[in-house]
Amino acid sequence: MKTIISPSILGGSFSNMEKIISDLDESRAEYIHFDVMDGDFVPNLTFGPQFISDLRLKTKKIFDVHLMIRRVNNFLDKYVEAGSNIITFHHEIDENLNDLIYKIKKLNIKAGIAIKPKTHWEEIKKYLHTVDQVIVMTVEPGFSGQSFMVDQITKIKDISQYIKENNLDVNIEIDGGINYETGKLCLDAGANILVAGSFLFEQENLISATNKLNDFFN
Repeated sequence: MKTIISPSILGGSFSNMEKIISDLDESRAEYIHFDVMDGDFVPNLTFGPQFISDLRLKTKKIFDVHLMIRRVNNFLDKYVEAGSNIITFHHEIDENLNDLIYKIKKLNIKAGIAIKPKTHWEEIKKYLHTVDQVIVMTVEPGFSGQSFMVDQITKIKDISQYIKENNLDVNIEIDGGINYETGKLCLDAGANILVAGSFLFEQENLISATNKLNDFFN
C-alpha cells in the first residue's frame, strides 16, 4: 500500500504561510494537513475556515482538515465551503458522531474520526464501518513538537487488524512526532498516512525534506 505524507502546516510560521503552501504544492506530498484548534477542546487556538479558504486558492493538493474543536456541527458547513477534501473530527466531543459522518459524506467530503492517546480504540469500532479514515494521535493534541508515544503502536495494530478482518476501506493516519524512525514503526503496524510537522520544518529545505520523507516510505 502506498504511503501518503500529509505535512502539517502547524509546524511552520504563519507569517510565511503562502510560501509554505507554495513549497508543499511543489513537493511530492499528496496531502496538506490543517490542525484546527478552538482553544476549548485543546489548550491552543490556530485558524478558522477563512484561513483555509485563502490557501485553497494556492494549491490543488488534498486538504486534510483535522478539527480539534468541540462544536463541529456549528462550523462544518464553513469548513466544507473553505475547500476541505477530508474532514476529521474527534470521538471525544459531545455530539452525535453518526450524524456528523452522514452530513460530511452527504456533502461529498471524506469523513474521518480521531482519537486521543488515552481513548481505547474499541470506542470507535462501530464508526470504522462508515468513515474513510481514522487518525490515531501519537501525542496529546494541542501543541506541535511533542515526542512520539510508542505505546500507541499497539492501538494502530489493533485498528489495522480489525479493518482487515472486516474488509473495510479505511485509511489509518498517524498524527504526532513523526520522523523516519517513528514513521516506520507506524507503517509496520498498519498505518498508511503520516502527518509530519515539526520534523519537516526543522530541515533546511521544506521541499526536499518532504520529498525525502515521501520517497523513503514509497
